[in-house]
Amino acid sequence: MLTLYHKPATRSMSILWLLEELGVPFEIKEVTVRTMDGTGAIDPSNPHPHGKVPALEHDGKRVFELAAIMLYLTDLFPEKKLGPQIGDPLRGEYLSWLAYRPGVLEPAIMMRRLNVQHMQGAMGWAAAEEVEEVLNETLSMRPYILGEEFSAADISVGGSIAFLARVKMLNGTPALRDYTQRITSRPAFVKVMGPHP
Repeated sequence: MLTLYHKPATRSMSILWLLEELGVPFEIKEVTVRTMDGTGAIDPSNPHPHGKVPALEHDGKRVFELAAIMLYLTDLFPEKKLGPQIGDPLRGEYLSWLAYRPGVLEPAIMMRRLNVQHMQGAMGWAAAEEVEEVLNETLSMRPYILGEEFSAADISVGGSIAFLARVKMLNGTPALRDYTQRITSRPAFVKVMGPHP
């Protein structure tokens, strides 16, 4: 059995969306987490080592962190074709994009939000403007992150783009707006998130 440790309006919404796209049985266990305003507390039943979400249990084994859970689930259900498998020419790019959201995209946008000057070459991520340039270039050339087919990379990176554009933390462009419309009109997205404004 798959159990998602979840809190609404957090990164675990991306895993909920992926599970809906996969169409496999799962259960949800809502947990409390620490919040930015200092409220909330770690739920002792949450298997994530820092009490964060998402976390996943599968037959008593835990998987935590967004990119790891996405990779685990798309490898677990290869027949659903939501992630290139080992040997597929797109596998390397897929892994790169799964790592890009937590490793580059989120830190860059957080630096912008906190008005922190990016120190070129000193950190493992890029300035927000460079990230926007890469996203625009990629999504101007193809309908989805990996090309012609929707994948879990679109849930990870695309879900983040949709959220950040809506809260005005990412500069909207025609390419990003068209892409966001494509992915947020999917039935699984609408079921989990509701209609996208």
